[in-house]
Amino acid sequence: MPSRVQLTIAIAAITATAAVACTPRDRRTPDDTLVVLVETAMTTDDPRFAITNYDSKLGRLVCAGLTAVDTPDLQPRLDLASRVTRVDDVTYDFTVRSDARFSDGSPVTGDDVAQTFESVLRDASTVAHKNLVERLRSVEAVDAHTARFHLVAPLATLMSDLDFGILSFHPGTDGVVGAGPYALRSLDREAAELDANPYYYGPAPKLPHVEIRVVPDAAARVLMLVGGSADLIQNGLRLDLVDEVAERPRVQVASGHSVILSYLMMNNDEPPLNDVRVRRAIAYALDRPAIIAASLQGRAVLATGLLAPGEALYNGDVPRYPHDVARANALLDAAGYPRGPGGVRMHLVYKTSSDAFRLTVARELASQLGEVGLDVEVRGYEFATFFADVKRGSYQLASMQTSEITGPDYYYAYFHSARIPSASDPDAGNRWRYRNADVDRLTDAGRHELDPVRQRAIYDDVQRIVARDVPIVPLWHEDNIVLTNAGVTGFVITPNARLGGLARTDKR
Repeated sequence: MPSRVQLTIAIAAITATAAVACTPRDRRTPDDTLVVLVETAMTTDDPRFAITNYDSKLGRLVCAGLTAVDTPDLQPRLDLASRVTRVDDVTYDFTVRSDARFSDGSPVTGDDVAQTFESVLRDASTVAHKNLVERLRSVEAVDAHTARFHLVAPLATLMSDLDFGILSFHPGTDGVVGAGPYALRSLDREAAELDANPYYYGPAPKLPHVEIRVVPDAAARVLMLVGGSADLIQNGLRLDLVDEVAERPRVQVASGHSVILSYLMMNNDEPPLNDVRVRRAIAYALDRPAIIAASLQGRAVLATGLLAPGEALYNGDVPRYPHDVARANALLDAAGYPRGPGGVRMHLVYKTSSDAFRLTVARELASQLGEVGLDVEVRGYEFATFFADVKRGSYQLASMQTSEITGPDYYYAYFHSARIPSASDPDAGNRWRYRNADVDRLTDAGRHELDPVRQRAIYDDVQRIVARDVPIVPLWHEDNIVLTNAGVTGFVITPNARLGGLARTDKR
Protein backbone atom coordinates (compact mmCIF):
# COMPACT_ATOMS: atom_id res chain seq x y z
CA MET A 1 0.00 0.00 0.00
CA PRO A 2 1.16 3.63 -0.52
CA SER A 3 3.30 5.25 2.15
CA ARG A 4 2.26 8.44 3.86
CA VAL A 5 4.53 10.43 1.53
CA GLN A 6 2.96 8.73 -1.49
CA LEU A 7 -0.52 9.55 -0.16
CA THR A 8 0.48 13.20 0.17
CA ILE A 9 1.63 13.16 -3.44
CA ALA A 10 -1.62 11.43 -4.44
CA ILE A 11 -3.76 14.12 -2.82
CA ALA A 12 -1.72 16.82 -4.50
CA ALA A 13 -2.23 15.02 -7.81
CA ILE A 14 -5.95 14.78 -7.14
CA THR A 15 -6.12 18.54 -6.64
CA ALA A 16 -4.15 19.18 -9.82
CA THR A 17 -5.87 16.72 -12.14
CA ALA A 18 -9.40 17.48 -10.97
CA ALA A 19 -9.20 21.23 -11.39
CA VAL A 20 -10.84 21.01 -14.80
CA ALA A 21 -13.87 19.35 -13.21
CA CYS A 22 -14.90 22.53 -11.40
CA THR A 23 -17.34 24.42 -13.57
CA PRO A 24 -18.72 27.84 -12.62
CA ARG A 25 -21.75 25.98 -11.25
CA ASP A 26 -19.43 24.03 -8.93
CA ARG A 27 -17.96 27.20 -7.48
CA ARG A 28 -21.25 28.63 -6.24
CA THR A 29 -22.36 27.40 -2.82
CA PRO A 30 -25.28 29.51 -1.60
CA ASP A 31 -25.58 29.81 2.16
CA ASP A 32 -29.12 28.39 2.05
CA THR A 33 -28.19 25.28 0.03
CA LEU A 34 -26.47 22.11 1.21
CA VAL A 35 -24.41 20.59 -1.60
CA VAL A 36 -23.95 16.81 -1.36
CA LEU A 37 -21.75 14.83 -3.74
CA VAL A 38 -22.51 11.28 -4.88
CA GLU A 39 -20.84 9.06 -7.46
CA THR A 40 -23.89 7.53 -9.16
CA ALA A 41 -26.77 9.15 -11.02
CA MET A 42 -30.26 8.91 -9.58
CA THR A 43 -33.12 7.99 -11.89
CA THR A 44 -36.30 8.44 -9.81
CA ASP A 45 -37.70 9.59 -6.50
CA ASP A 46 -40.59 7.12 -6.80
CA PRO A 47 -39.96 4.29 -4.29
CA ARG A 48 -41.88 1.85 -6.47
CA PHE A 49 -39.32 2.12 -9.25
CA ALA A 50 -36.10 2.58 -7.30
CA ILE A 51 -33.29 0.50 -8.80
CA THR A 52 -30.09 1.78 -7.23
CA ASN A 53 -29.19 2.58 -3.63
CA TYR A 54 -29.19 6.27 -4.50
CA ASP A 55 -32.68 6.02 -5.99
CA SER A 56 -33.80 4.60 -2.65
CA LYS A 57 -31.96 7.26 -0.66
CA LEU A 58 -33.55 10.02 -2.72
CA GLY A 59 -36.99 8.44 -2.49
CA ARG A 60 -36.83 8.34 1.30
CA LEU A 61 -36.09 12.07 1.47
CA VAL A 62 -39.19 12.81 -0.60
CA CYS A 63 -41.63 10.06 0.44
CA ALA A 64 -41.90 9.17 4.12
CA GLY A 65 -43.03 5.68 5.08
CA LEU A 66 -45.36 4.38 7.76
CA THR A 67 -42.22 3.19 9.54
CA ALA A 68 -38.52 4.01 9.20
CA VAL A 69 -35.43 1.88 9.75
CA ASP A 70 -32.99 4.72 10.32
CA THR A 71 -32.26 4.21 14.00
CA PRO A 72 -28.88 3.48 15.63
CA ASP A 73 -29.87 -0.16 16.25
CA LEU A 74 -31.93 -0.45 13.02
CA GLN A 75 -35.07 -1.27 14.96
CA PRO A 76 -38.02 0.21 13.03
CA ARG A 77 -39.75 3.26 14.46
CA LEU A 78 -43.15 4.70 13.60
CA ASP A 79 -42.91 7.51 11.08
CA LEU A 80 -46.10 8.44 9.19
CA ALA A 81 -47.98 5.97 11.36
CA SER A 82 -48.99 7.01 14.86
CA ARG A 83 -50.37 3.64 15.92
CA VAL A 84 -50.39 -0.02 14.87
CA THR A 85 -53.29 -2.25 15.91
CA ARG A 86 -53.16 -6.02 15.54
CA VAL A 87 -56.53 -7.37 14.40
CA ASP A 88 -55.26 -10.95 14.14
CA ASP A 89 -52.04 -12.70 13.09
CA VAL A 90 -52.48 -11.71 9.45
CA THR A 91 -54.37 -8.43 9.75
CA TYR A 92 -53.01 -5.10 11.03
CA ASP A 93 -54.39 -1.57 11.06
CA PHE A 94 -51.98 1.36 10.65
CA THR A 95 -53.25 4.76 11.73
CA VAL A 96 -51.71 7.77 9.99
CA ARG A 97 -50.63 10.60 12.28
CA SER A 98 -53.07 13.50 12.21
CA ASP A 99 -50.48 16.14 11.33
CA ALA A 100 -49.03 14.30 8.30
CA ARG A 101 -49.18 16.42 5.15
CA PHE A 102 -47.84 15.95 1.68
CA SER A 103 -45.58 18.63 0.25
CA ASP A 104 -48.57 20.20 -1.55
CA GLY A 105 -50.33 20.66 1.79
CA SER A 106 -52.91 17.90 1.35
CA PRO A 107 -53.40 15.41 4.22
CA VAL A 108 -51.96 11.90 4.13
CA THR A 109 -54.92 9.53 4.26
CA GLY A 110 -55.58 5.86 4.68
CA ASP A 111 -56.54 5.79 1.01
CA ASP A 112 -53.09 7.13 -0.02
CA VAL A 113 -51.48 4.35 2.00
CA ALA A 114 -53.73 1.69 0.50
CA GLN A 115 -53.30 2.92 -3.07
CA THR A 116 -49.51 3.12 -2.71
CA PHE A 117 -49.23 -0.53 -1.76
CA GLU A 118 -51.99 -1.74 -4.07
CA SER A 119 -50.23 -0.05 -7.00
CA VAL A 120 -47.15 -2.11 -6.15
CA LEU A 121 -49.09 -5.36 -5.85
CA ARG A 122 -50.84 -4.76 -9.18
CA ASP A 123 -47.70 -4.02 -11.17
CA ALA A 124 -45.29 -6.95 -11.38
CA SER A 125 -42.80 -4.76 -13.25
CA THR A 126 -41.91 -2.72 -10.19
CA VAL A 127 -38.79 -3.65 -8.26
CA ALA A 128 -40.68 -3.34 -4.97
CA HIS A 129 -43.27 -5.86 -6.14
CA LYS A 130 -40.89 -8.79 -5.82
CA ASN A 131 -40.68 -8.61 -2.03
CA LEU A 132 -44.06 -7.18 -1.11
CA VAL A 133 -46.21 -9.46 -3.23
CA GLU A 134 -44.97 -12.46 -1.25
CA ARG A 135 -45.99 -10.83 2.00
CA LEU A 136 -49.07 -8.69 1.40
CA ARG A 137 -52.37 -10.11 0.20
CA SER A 138 -54.09 -6.71 -0.02
CA VAL A 139 -54.30 -3.27 1.58
CA GLU A 140 -57.51 -1.29 2.04
CA ALA A 141 -58.53 2.03 3.52
CA VAL A 142 -60.70 1.55 6.60
CA ASP A 143 -61.35 5.25 7.12
CA ALA A 144 -59.69 8.60 6.38
CA HIS A 145 -56.81 7.89 8.75
CA THR A 146 -56.47 4.09 8.73
CA ALA A 147 -55.20 1.48 6.29
CA ARG A 148 -55.69 -2.25 6.90
CA PHE A 149 -52.99 -4.69 5.80
CA HIS A 150 -53.96 -8.27 4.99
CA LEU A 151 -50.88 -10.51 5.09
CA VAL A 152 -50.28 -13.74 3.24
CA ALA A 153 -49.04 -15.28 6.51
CA PRO A 154 -47.88 -14.06 9.92
CA LEU A 155 -44.91 -11.79 9.27
CA ALA A 156 -42.15 -11.00 11.73
CA THR A 157 -40.68 -8.39 9.39
CA LEU A 158 -43.84 -6.33 8.92
CA MET A 159 -42.62 -3.21 10.70
CA SER A 160 -39.42 -3.01 8.69
CA ASP A 161 -41.17 -4.01 5.43
CA LEU A 162 -43.40 -0.94 5.72
CA ASP A 163 -40.38 1.36 5.59
CA PHE A 164 -41.65 2.23 2.12
CA GLY A 165 -42.51 5.70 0.86
CA ILE A 166 -46.17 6.68 0.67
CA LEU A 167 -47.30 8.70 -2.36
CA SER A 168 -50.22 11.07 -2.77
CA PHE A 169 -53.13 9.75 -4.80
CA HIS A 170 -55.26 12.86 -4.37
CA PRO A 171 -57.12 13.94 -7.54
CA GLY A 172 -55.02 16.32 -9.63
CA THR A 173 -51.68 15.20 -8.16
CA ASP A 174 -48.96 15.49 -10.78
CA GLY A 175 -45.87 13.32 -10.47
CA VAL A 176 -44.42 12.07 -7.20
CA VAL A 177 -45.73 13.96 -4.18
CA GLY A 178 -44.57 12.66 -0.81
CA ALA A 179 -44.61 13.66 2.85
CA GLY A 180 -40.89 13.50 3.56
CA PRO A 181 -38.73 16.41 4.71
CA TYR A 182 -38.07 17.51 1.12
CA ALA A 183 -39.87 17.90 -2.20
CA LEU A 184 -38.07 17.28 -5.47
CA ARG A 185 -37.70 20.38 -7.65
CA SER A 186 -35.71 18.80 -10.47
CA LEU A 187 -33.86 15.60 -11.33
CA ASP A 188 -31.48 14.82 -14.17
CA ARG A 189 -28.29 12.86 -14.70
CA GLU A 190 -26.25 15.63 -13.09
CA ALA A 191 -28.18 16.47 -9.93
CA ALA A 192 -31.28 16.25 -7.79
CA GLU A 193 -32.48 19.59 -6.44
CA LEU A 194 -34.75 19.53 -3.40
CA ASP A 195 -36.66 22.10 -1.41
CA ALA A 196 -37.75 21.78 2.21
CA ASN A 197 -41.32 20.52 2.56
CA PRO A 198 -43.12 23.40 4.32
CA TYR A 199 -45.77 21.00 5.61
CA TYR A 200 -43.40 18.41 7.04
CA TYR A 201 -44.69 17.07 10.36
CA GLY A 202 -41.23 16.64 11.86
CA PRO A 203 -38.67 19.31 12.74
CA ALA A 204 -38.25 21.63 9.78
CA PRO A 205 -35.05 21.06 7.77
CA LYS A 206 -32.28 23.40 8.87
CA LEU A 207 -31.59 24.56 5.31
CA PRO A 208 -34.28 25.28 2.71
CA HIS A 209 -32.47 23.66 -0.21
CA VAL A 210 -30.40 20.53 -0.86
CA GLU A 211 -28.57 19.79 -4.09
CA ILE A 212 -27.29 16.25 -4.58
CA ARG A 213 -24.73 16.50 -7.39
CA VAL A 214 -23.53 13.50 -9.34
CA VAL A 215 -19.72 13.59 -9.66
CA PRO A 216 -18.47 10.18 -10.85
CA ASP A 217 -14.79 11.07 -10.59
CA ALA A 218 -13.39 10.61 -7.08
CA ALA A 219 -10.66 13.18 -7.68
CA ALA A 220 -13.21 15.82 -8.63
CA ARG A 221 -15.28 15.09 -5.51
CA VAL A 222 -12.23 15.59 -3.30
CA LEU A 223 -11.30 18.83 -5.03
CA MET A 224 -14.80 20.23 -4.68
CA LEU A 225 -14.92 19.45 -0.97
CA VAL A 226 -11.41 20.67 -0.22
CA GLY A 227 -12.01 23.79 -2.28
CA GLY A 228 -15.27 24.61 -0.53
CA SER A 229 -17.65 24.20 -3.47
CA ALA A 230 -19.37 21.21 -1.85
CA ASP A 231 -20.48 20.52 1.70
CA LEU A 232 -20.77 16.77 2.29
CA ILE A 233 -19.64 13.40 0.94
CA GLN A 234 -20.75 10.11 2.48
CA ASN A 235 -18.72 6.98 1.61
CA GLY A 236 -17.41 8.62 -1.54
CA LEU A 237 -13.69 8.46 -0.83
CA ARG A 238 -11.40 5.44 -0.80
CA LEU A 239 -10.57 4.58 2.79
CA ASP A 240 -6.82 4.66 2.36
CA LEU A 241 -7.02 8.39 1.56
CA VAL A 242 -9.39 9.49 4.32
CA ASP A 243 -6.71 10.46 6.85
CA GLU A 244 -4.77 12.42 4.26
CA VAL A 245 -7.81 14.33 3.03
CA ALA A 246 -8.83 14.98 6.65
CA GLU A 247 -5.67 17.04 7.10
CA ARG A 248 -6.91 19.61 4.61
CA PRO A 249 -7.95 22.76 6.49
CA ARG A 250 -11.55 22.87 5.23
CA VAL A 251 -12.40 19.19 5.84
CA GLN A 252 -14.00 17.48 8.83
CA VAL A 253 -14.33 13.70 9.17
CA ALA A 254 -16.93 11.70 11.08
CA SER A 255 -17.46 7.96 11.09
CA GLY A 256 -19.98 5.40 12.26
CA HIS A 257 -20.46 1.66 12.14
CA SER A 258 -22.09 0.13 9.09
CA VAL A 259 -24.42 -2.75 8.24
CA ILE A 260 -23.12 -2.96 4.68
CA LEU A 261 -21.04 -6.10 4.15
CA SER A 262 -18.05 -6.50 1.83
CA TYR A 263 -17.73 -10.14 0.80
CA LEU A 264 -15.95 -12.59 -1.48
CA MET A 265 -18.45 -14.65 -3.41
CA MET A 266 -17.72 -18.10 -4.76
CA ASN A 267 -19.73 -19.90 -7.44
CA ASN A 268 -21.04 -22.88 -5.46
CA ASP A 269 -22.21 -24.59 -8.67
CA GLU A 270 -18.79 -24.75 -10.28
CA PRO A 271 -15.89 -27.08 -9.42
CA PRO A 272 -13.70 -26.73 -7.46
CA LEU A 273 -15.79 -24.19 -5.51
CA ASN A 274 -18.67 -26.63 -5.12
CA ASP A 275 -16.46 -28.43 -2.56
CA VAL A 276 -16.90 -26.96 0.92
CA ARG A 277 -13.32 -27.91 1.77
CA VAL A 278 -12.05 -25.62 -0.96
CA ARG A 279 -14.31 -22.79 0.18
CA ARG A 280 -13.12 -23.20 3.77
CA ALA A 281 -9.51 -23.28 2.60
CA ILE A 282 -10.03 -19.98 0.81
CA ALA A 283 -11.51 -18.48 3.97
CA TYR A 284 -8.55 -19.66 6.09
CA ALA A 285 -6.04 -18.39 3.52
CA LEU A 286 -7.25 -14.80 3.76
CA ASP A 287 -5.62 -12.46 6.27
CA ARG A 288 -8.53 -10.07 6.57
CA PRO A 289 -7.27 -8.18 9.64
CA ALA A 290 -4.08 -7.31 7.75
CA ILE A 291 -6.08 -5.79 4.90
CA ILE A 292 -8.32 -3.90 7.31
CA ALA A 293 -5.27 -2.44 9.02
CA ALA A 294 -3.29 -1.58 5.88
CA SER A 295 -5.77 -0.90 3.09
CA LEU A 296 -8.77 0.31 5.09
CA GLN A 297 -6.76 2.23 7.71
CA GLY A 298 -8.54 0.23 10.40
CA ARG A 299 -11.90 1.69 9.35
CA ALA A 300 -13.81 -1.60 9.25
CA VAL A 301 -15.08 -4.36 11.52
CA LEU A 302 -14.27 -8.00 10.81
CA ALA A 303 -17.38 -9.84 9.57
CA THR A 304 -18.68 -13.26 10.58
CA GLY A 305 -21.81 -13.24 8.42
CA LEU A 306 -24.42 -10.96 6.88
CA LEU A 307 -25.31 -9.28 10.17
CA ALA A 308 -22.90 -6.82 11.71
CA PRO A 309 -21.96 -6.98 15.41
CA GLY A 310 -24.46 -4.97 17.39
CA GLU A 311 -27.49 -5.85 15.27
CA ALA A 312 -30.39 -7.22 17.28
CA LEU A 313 -30.14 -10.87 16.18
CA TYR A 314 -26.42 -11.01 15.45
CA ASN A 315 -24.88 -14.32 16.52
CA GLY A 316 -21.10 -14.30 16.94
CA ASP A 317 -21.00 -17.93 18.08
CA VAL A 318 -20.48 -19.33 14.58
CA PRO A 319 -17.63 -21.13 12.81
CA ARG A 320 -14.86 -18.64 12.14
CA TYR A 321 -11.92 -18.67 9.78
CA PRO A 322 -8.87 -16.91 11.20
CA HIS A 323 -5.81 -16.65 8.98
CA ASP A 324 -4.34 -20.16 9.03
CA VAL A 325 -2.18 -21.13 6.04
CA ALA A 326 -1.42 -24.61 7.38
CA ARG A 327 -5.09 -25.42 7.79
CA ALA A 328 -5.89 -24.08 4.33
CA ASN A 329 -3.16 -26.24 2.79
CA ALA A 330 -4.41 -29.32 4.62
CA LEU A 331 -7.97 -28.78 3.37
CA LEU A 332 -6.82 -28.36 -0.22
CA ASP A 333 -4.71 -31.52 0.05
CA ALA A 334 -7.68 -33.43 1.45
CA ALA A 335 -9.92 -32.12 -1.34
CA GLY A 336 -7.56 -33.65 -3.91
CA TYR A 337 -5.75 -30.55 -5.17
CA PRO A 338 -2.04 -31.17 -4.61
CA ARG A 339 0.58 -28.61 -5.58
CA GLY A 340 1.83 -28.97 -9.12
CA PRO A 341 4.61 -27.22 -11.04
CA GLY A 342 5.60 -24.00 -9.34
CA GLY A 343 3.56 -24.96 -6.30
CA VAL A 344 0.25 -24.18 -8.07
CA ARG A 345 -2.80 -26.24 -7.14
CA MET A 346 -5.36 -24.61 -9.44
CA HIS A 347 -6.09 -21.49 -11.50
CA LEU A 348 -9.05 -19.27 -10.65
CA VAL A 349 -10.44 -16.07 -12.16
CA TYR A 350 -11.51 -13.31 -9.76
CA LYS A 351 -13.86 -10.69 -11.22
CA THR A 352 -14.48 -7.31 -9.67
CA SER A 353 -15.38 -3.77 -10.65
CA SER A 354 -12.81 -1.59 -12.36
CA ASP A 355 -12.76 0.88 -9.45
CA ALA A 356 -9.08 1.41 -8.63
CA PHE A 357 -9.46 0.87 -4.89
CA ARG A 358 -11.56 -2.28 -5.28
CA LEU A 359 -9.02 -3.64 -7.74
CA THR A 360 -6.23 -2.99 -5.24
CA VAL A 361 -8.08 -4.88 -2.50
CA ALA A 362 -8.90 -7.74 -4.89
CA ARG A 363 -5.24 -8.10 -5.81
CA GLU A 364 -4.28 -8.24 -2.15
CA LEU A 365 -6.82 -11.01 -1.55
CA ALA A 366 -5.56 -12.86 -4.63
CA SER A 367 -1.97 -12.55 -3.41
CA GLN A 368 -2.92 -14.14 -0.08
CA LEU A 369 -4.61 -17.01 -1.91
CA GLY A 370 -1.42 -17.50 -3.85
CA GLU A 371 0.34 -18.45 -0.61
CA VAL A 372 -1.66 -21.69 -0.52
CA GLY A 373 -1.16 -22.53 -4.19
CA LEU A 374 -4.19 -20.84 -5.73
CA ASP A 375 -3.14 -18.95 -8.86
CA VAL A 376 -5.77 -16.21 -9.03
CA GLU A 377 -6.13 -13.85 -11.98
CA VAL A 378 -7.91 -10.59 -11.09
CA ARG A 379 -10.00 -9.01 -13.84
CA GLY A 380 -11.63 -5.61 -13.47
CA TYR A 381 -14.78 -4.72 -15.42
CA GLU A 382 -17.06 -1.74 -15.81
CA PHE A 383 -19.70 -2.32 -13.15
CA ALA A 384 -22.68 -3.06 -15.40
CA THR A 385 -20.73 -5.75 -17.26
CA PHE A 386 -19.35 -7.19 -14.03
CA PHE A 387 -22.73 -7.31 -12.34
CA ALA A 388 -24.38 -8.93 -15.35
CA ASP A 389 -21.77 -11.71 -15.24
CA VAL A 390 -22.37 -12.24 -11.53
CA LYS A 391 -26.13 -12.53 -11.98
CA ARG A 392 -25.64 -15.06 -14.78
CA GLY A 393 -23.26 -17.09 -12.66
CA SER A 394 -20.45 -16.38 -15.12
CA TYR A 395 -17.67 -16.15 -12.55
CA GLN A 396 -15.59 -18.22 -10.14
CA LEU A 397 -14.60 -15.64 -7.54
CA ALA A 398 -15.94 -12.10 -7.26
CA SER A 399 -16.25 -9.40 -4.61
CA MET A 400 -19.01 -6.94 -3.93
CA GLN A 401 -20.81 -5.09 -1.16
CA THR A 402 -24.38 -5.74 -0.06
CA SER A 403 -27.07 -3.12 0.10
CA GLU A 404 -28.10 -2.17 3.62
CA ILE A 405 -28.72 -5.26 5.78
CA THR A 406 -31.46 -4.26 8.20
CA GLY A 407 -32.39 -7.60 9.70
CA PRO A 408 -31.96 -11.37 9.64
CA ASP A 409 -34.59 -11.87 6.93
CA TYR A 410 -31.83 -10.97 4.47
CA TYR A 411 -30.58 -14.52 5.05
CA TYR A 412 -33.65 -15.58 3.08
CA ALA A 413 -32.91 -13.11 0.29
CA TYR A 414 -29.26 -14.12 -0.01
CA PHE A 415 -29.21 -17.84 0.84
CA HIS A 416 -32.61 -19.44 0.17
CA SER A 417 -32.48 -21.72 -2.87
CA ALA A 418 -35.62 -20.06 -4.25
CA ARG A 419 -33.53 -16.89 -4.55
CA ILE A 420 -31.05 -18.29 -7.06
CA PRO A 421 -31.23 -16.05 -10.18
CA SER A 422 -33.27 -17.47 -13.03
CA ALA A 423 -34.71 -16.32 -16.34
CA SER A 424 -37.90 -15.28 -14.56
CA ASP A 425 -36.07 -13.63 -11.66
CA PRO A 426 -32.61 -12.54 -12.85
CA ASP A 427 -32.14 -10.07 -9.98
CA ALA A 428 -32.55 -12.61 -7.16
CA GLY A 429 -29.94 -12.34 -4.42
CA ASN A 430 -28.50 -15.87 -4.07
CA ARG A 431 -25.91 -15.22 -6.77
CA TRP A 432 -23.50 -17.84 -5.40
CA ARG A 433 -26.14 -20.52 -6.06
CA TYR A 434 -26.05 -21.95 -2.56
CA ARG A 435 -28.45 -24.75 -1.67
CA ASN A 436 -29.18 -26.09 1.79
CA ALA A 437 -32.55 -27.58 2.72
CA ASP A 438 -32.17 -26.67 6.40
CA VAL A 439 -31.45 -23.02 5.55
CA ASP A 440 -34.49 -22.99 3.26
CA ARG A 441 -36.70 -24.38 6.01
CA LEU A 442 -35.34 -22.12 8.74
CA THR A 443 -35.44 -18.89 6.75
CA ASP A 444 -38.98 -19.69 5.66
CA ALA A 445 -39.92 -20.18 9.31
CA GLY A 446 -37.99 -17.19 10.61
CA ARG A 447 -39.85 -14.58 8.61
CA HIS A 448 -43.16 -15.83 10.01
CA GLU A 449 -42.12 -16.49 13.63
CA LEU A 450 -43.60 -13.80 15.90
CA ASP A 451 -42.21 -15.12 19.19
CA PRO A 452 -38.88 -13.32 19.74
CA VAL A 453 -37.27 -16.20 21.66
CA ARG A 454 -38.08 -18.76 18.98
CA GLN A 455 -37.10 -16.30 16.27
CA ARG A 456 -33.68 -15.78 17.83
CA ALA A 457 -33.15 -19.54 18.05
CA ILE A 458 -34.03 -19.91 14.36
CA TYR A 459 -31.60 -17.24 13.21
CA ASP A 460 -28.86 -18.46 15.54
CA ASP A 461 -29.08 -21.78 13.67
CA VAL A 462 -29.20 -20.10 10.27
CA GLN A 463 -26.06 -18.08 10.97
CA ARG A 464 -24.18 -21.16 12.21
CA ILE A 465 -25.14 -23.29 9.19
CA VAL A 466 -24.25 -20.63 6.63
CA ALA A 467 -20.94 -19.93 8.38
CA ARG A 468 -20.18 -23.67 8.36
CA ASP A 469 -20.95 -24.03 4.64
CA VAL A 470 -19.09 -20.81 3.62
CA PRO A 471 -21.03 -20.06 0.40
CA ILE A 472 -19.38 -16.65 0.56
CA VAL A 473 -16.52 -15.35 2.68
CA PRO A 474 -17.78 -12.41 4.78
CA LEU A 475 -14.87 -9.96 4.76
CA TRP A 476 -15.68 -6.84 6.76
CA HIS A 477 -18.18 -4.08 7.43
CA GLU A 478 -16.52 -0.85 6.28
CA ASP A 479 -17.21 2.17 8.46
CA ASN A 480 -19.53 4.84 7.14
CA ILE A 481 -17.31 7.86 6.54
CA VAL A 482 -18.71 11.36 6.19
CA LEU A 483 -16.52 14.21 5.00
CA THR A 484 -17.92 17.69 5.48
CA ASN A 485 -16.75 21.16 4.67
CA ALA A 486 -15.81 23.51 7.49
CA GLY A 487 -18.86 24.92 9.21
CA VAL A 488 -21.20 22.04 8.37
CA THR A 489 -22.85 20.63 11.50
CA GLY A 490 -25.59 18.25 12.57
CA PHE A 491 -25.45 15.43 10.03
CA VAL A 492 -26.29 12.14 11.77
CA ILE A 493 -24.77 8.96 10.36
CA THR A 494 -27.01 5.90 10.35
CA PRO A 495 -25.69 2.33 10.06
CA ASN A 496 -27.46 1.95 6.71
CA ALA A 497 -25.89 5.16 5.32
CA ARG A 498 -29.17 6.85 4.50
CA LEU A 499 -29.42 10.60 3.90
CA GLY A 500 -32.20 11.48 6.35
CA GLY A 501 -29.61 13.32 8.44
CA LEU A 502 -29.53 16.06 5.79
CA ALA A 503 -32.71 17.49 7.31
CA ARG A 504 -30.80 18.18 10.54
CA THR A 505 -27.71 19.54 8.85
CA ASP A 506 -26.77 23.21 8.96
CA LYS A 507 -23.83 25.29 7.79
CA ARG A 508 -22.43 28.67 8.65
